Amino acid sequence: MSKLALNAAPVQRERLWSALACVSAAWFTGAAPARAQTADPLVDAREARRWLSRMHEAAGRKSFQGIFVVSAGGAVSSSHIVHYCDGRNQYERIDSLDGQRRRVLRHNDTVLTLWPTSRVALLESREALGEFPSLLQSSADRIVRLYDARPLGADRVAGLDALVLQLQPRDAYRFGLRLWAEKNSGLLLRAEVLGDRDEVIESSAFSEVQIGIRSQPEQVLQAMRRLEGYRVERPVLDPTDLEREGWLTRQLPPGFVLSRSVKRVIDIEQPRPAAMGDADARATVLQSSFSDGLNHVSVFIEPFRPQRHKRELLMSMGATQTLALRHGDWWLTVIGDVPVLTLRAFAGALERRK
Repeated sequence: MSKLALNAAPVQRERLWSALACVSAAWFTGAAPARAQTADPLVDAREARRWLSRMHEAAGRKSFQGIFVVSAGGAVSSSHIVHYCDGRNQYERIDSLDGQRRRVLRHNDTVLTLWPTSRVALLESREALGEFPSLLQSSADRIVRLYDARPLGADRVAGLDALVLQLQPRDAYRFGLRLWAEKNSGLLLRAEVLGDRDEVIESSAFSEVQIGIRSQPEQVLQAMRRLEGYRVERPVLDPTDLEREGWLTRQLPPGFVLSRSVKRVIDIEQPRPAAMGDADARATVLQSSFSDGLNHVSVFIEPFRPQRHKRELLMSMGATQTLALRHGDWWLTVIGDVPVLTLRAFAGALERRK
């Protein structure tokens, strides 16, 4: 498997979370998360649209801390997260509690990832598209054009009362979602990604959480400055566009638009971008990111190398799908929390300009 795919998978995994907003207390009609019953289905649609709008607004307004657990592809992992909101500024610390020690620190778009065991730090500028805790990146109107959104009723998660919303995709290019929002703050407490038979293929949930904690941004900023003893790597991302790099896109899957394109250098022997080293162990990769406002797909394009790219790859880990294949003299790796059909559509939409 490509080390590039391995490195991108955790980023996709973190996209599941968002802050949601309050909805009508009338949805609390029972203890189970059964479908809320209303006299008019249009009422449900209007309430769901209002909920989506308010949860988009709430993403940057709540400070909280807790432990959340992700279950995907038979693997379970847990992390401790602290999230502070201070005006328009966002501060975050995520510590992995299982497997290799890893800490992620974020101040707005500046992200620092620390591996304490190897004493390596990766400092990069990265938009928080689709990452915890901001799931929605567009208006409710755009979302409801792609999904049938409806409330399902009331439930409890981590000891807190929650409201449940289901997003049913209107086509085969997206997975369904079921979301649990804490009734007072709107914070997302639980999320499930659903397959085409409504089976749960990935779930994420708080096992414990405190909402409305005092904002202490200096705790995150101080930790970002304490890099003594670490080898700091700063990957260079050069903004570009597909056409400038000699690529055209034909018809993309419905709803998806290009977010950005960059060129980056990666170490093909390591899962982290290279800072220095033998040129033979490095590769310049074109990365383009696409979004439908809720889901994100990344396409990596690099020259085909027979000694490295030995066979095509299709891999699934929970909701995250990875497709790698040859495209003439090039090698494509497409990654996203979307069905394989969508990844194949992206690969087929790319055309090398003659």
